[in-house]
Amino acid sequence: MHKKLYIPGPVEIAPDVYEAMCAPMIGHRMPEYAELHRRVTQHLKCLLNTKDPVFLSTSSAFGVMEGAVRNLVQKRCANFANGAFSAKWHDVTRRCGIEADLFAAEWGEPVTADMVDQALATGRYDAMTLVHNETSTGVMSPLSEIAAVMRRYPDVTFIVDTVSSMSAVPLDPQELGTDVCLAGVQKAFGLPPGLAVFAVARRALEKAKNTPNRGYYFDFEEFEKNDAKDNTPSTPCISLIYALAHQLEKMFAEGLENRYARHRQMADAVRGWVQQQGFGLFAAEGARSLTLTCARNDERTDLEALKRLAAERGYAIDNGYGKIKNQTFRIAHMADFTMADMEELFGLLEELLPRVRK
Repeated sequence: MHKKLYIPGPVEIAPDVYEAMCAPMIGHRMPEYAELHRRVTQHLKCLLNTKDPVFLSTSSAFGVMEGAVRNLVQKRCANFANGAFSAKWHDVTRRCGIEADLFAAEWGEPVTADMVDQALATGRYDAMTLVHNETSTGVMSPLSEIAAVMRRYPDVTFIVDTVSSMSAVPLDPQELGTDVCLAGVQKAFGLPPGLAVFAVARRALEKAKNTPNRGYYFDFEEFEKNDAKDNTPSTPCISLIYALAHQLEKMFAEGLENRYARHRQMADAVRGWVQQQGFGLFAAEGARSLTLTCARNDERTDLEALKRLAAERGYAIDNGYGKIKNQTFRIAHMADFTMADMEELFGLLEELLPRVRK
């Protein structure tokens, strides 16, 4: 039985996306693929309002996250964290043999501009990593404020994970001054997993060329050389790229401002419903995600039982991640979801909650 996915990713996939994936296969060195690749990357540049390259990687976002530190850290990296995935980036950096330090905020709190400023003022770092929208906690850190601080440190490479925010909120890598802005497509883009996209500034590409031991699969120089020919270094996931082309066309047809407003409306509705049901909001006020809500358990609800009952009815819901599992639950409101989908979930949960509360 298919379960409708209200989890933070992979998200529910619209039938038209699956249909787009069924386009006839082409060879990735054929001119037909070059045309598809060019169309997708040009649309991504429009989405991100950038003239810098936007690359396609057949991998999860963590592949590009690893690739970014391997390409761009030549001295020492500052990894800023406020949840499971941003902390994992520090682990990834260290496993690559790169010297790095972790600067962690409490779960539920954002990474702040002051945190970044204090760390970088030491002069020890030539790169930093940041997760814009921490999926484990539903916290969106103030990217514009952090970007303002980063302008004072032009020699520190600015690497940002926008995995669960890209395409749902306005992002302008050139205005922000990011060196790498990356995402996976299985969240706000509304696609199956297996493809990552990343915008890379020219100055970062030049730095990468002088970084030793950056490997092959995620070598930014290889991406740049192949993108110049409207291609990828290795065989791409062509079916997903067909689907991405389709989703981008849908986004522009809806209108980006309308898309951003729809995500804000769903976020407001979910937060309101959560509080009406007696739950709290885990993320700090002013730092709450626009693509998923992390709710604090009221200490009388059996979230494991709620998850099981929902699954029996054909719905997949979440009961928290990592060390806050069952202390929290997360509701996704991104990609192709509308208010009708949110109302559908509210109705289901209101029916089930009396059965799982003490």
